[in-house]
Amino acid sequence: MIKTKWIDDVIKYDGTQLKSLYAYLQHGILGNSVIAWRGPCEIDFDHMVDGEDLLDQSQICGDDMVHFIFELFDQSLFSAVNLQRLFASSVKDVISEMTKGKIQLRREGDDLYLEKKKFSISIAARSPNSVMIHFAVNIVTDGTPVPTVCLEDFEINPQNFAKLCLEKVEVELNSIFEATWKVRSV
Repeated sequence: MIKTKWIDDVIKYDGTQLKSLYAYLQHGILGNSVIAWRGPCEIDFDHMVDGEDLLDQSQICGDDMVHFIFELFDQSLFSAVNLQRLFASSVKDVISEMTKGKIQLRREGDDLYLEKKKFSISIAARSPNSVMIHFAVNIVTDGTPVPTVCLEDFEINPQNFAKLCLEKVEVELNSIFEATWKVRSV
């Protein structure tokens, strides 16, 4: 099963949070988990795990974002990338729902866009004993190195958005786990 939690503290995401047991050691959430919080983002190259971003020397930053950290045990990186894309699709649905269909984002892999403006950042990675995902969306467009769109543009409250995303991912993941438990071997 999966546990979710909204963290009230403002935390700057710098890439060091993408490490095994972060949710447990920093926020008391043991086991498979998804936590979310609000805060700025600035990832230096020492903590960047995406090889493409490292080769391109891409700047990853934003003045205010909603961050999600997933940690799942006994899963492959392939499973994590699939979950990362499923979550991106779920976030796309949440935005459509919260704007009553007025905003229709486009998903390309694990990224979300409105026309050519980027809405999200994401990475999936392995730790020694788990897989992890960082997924974040812009609350404001300030401090972003590329053209972006944000929750403020959509007139969406960041905490309400995050809590709805957490509810939906908890239901979805628990349903997936249950689907694996009810099947007989063949």
